[in-house]
Amino acid sequence: MLQIEQLAAGYGNIKALKSIDMIVPAGSIVSLIGANGAGKTTAMKVIMGLIKPDSGQILFKSQEIGGLATHKIVSRGLSLVPEGRNILSRMTVLENLEMGACQRRDNEVQEDMKRIFRRFPILEERKQQLGGTLSGGQQQMLAIGRALMARPKLLLLDEPSMGLAPLVVADIFKVIQEINQEGMTILLVEQNVRQALKIAQYAYVLETGKIILHGQAKNIANNPRVMEAYLGGKKTS
Repeated sequence: MLQIEQLAAGYGNIKALKSIDMIVPAGSIVSLIGANGAGKTTAMKVIMGLIKPDSGQILFKSQEIGGLATHKIVSRGLSLVPEGRNILSRMTVLENLEMGACQRRDNEVQEDMKRIFRRFPILEERKQQLGGTLSGGQQQMLAIGRALMARPKLLLLDEPSMGLAPLVVADIFKVIQEINQEGMTILLVEQNVRQALKIAQYAYVLETGKIILHGQAKNIANNPRVMEAYLGGKKTS
């Protein structure tokens, strides 16, 4: 579904991505892992058109999207749950969800809204509450719901567990798995490497802007280099 070839990008003279290659097959969860500053969030921003690529290709369903405006990329079928959630804090939960569907012109927006409320009942209970007054976990649910309201074919998740309590993290990862099992393709950036590799089928390890390792997630999880750097040297189950 998504194919990245020799992608390079950065900020002025700082090259955050250095000719990376990645593939995200339809129906899969692919994890992109790495330390702070490795370039993970930059990769997500480039895919979504928030940063222009310096070189390389980004193909979505075999069509080039590199360098397109973000709203055009969303209309093609990609949606991002950004790092830090970026909830519209002075708008209600309902208004945040409606913003997710702002480009849609079909007649099924309300049906999708009902589906979001079935998945996240707390959002329906608090639909008239300002987004900024929700807990961190509720804001993450809202951010995921807002992204799903665009009805994407590929969902990009950037650090969905950041700043959340362990029990909430478990709930969020369960939701990610459920969404995938319903047919959604997912590209996941996540510092909780153990959890990310547990739910992904394939993984890429990014280090200082370069892909240094990739393969089946279970094999990556038991790679000595990954175990030492990200998993405390302990073999995953």
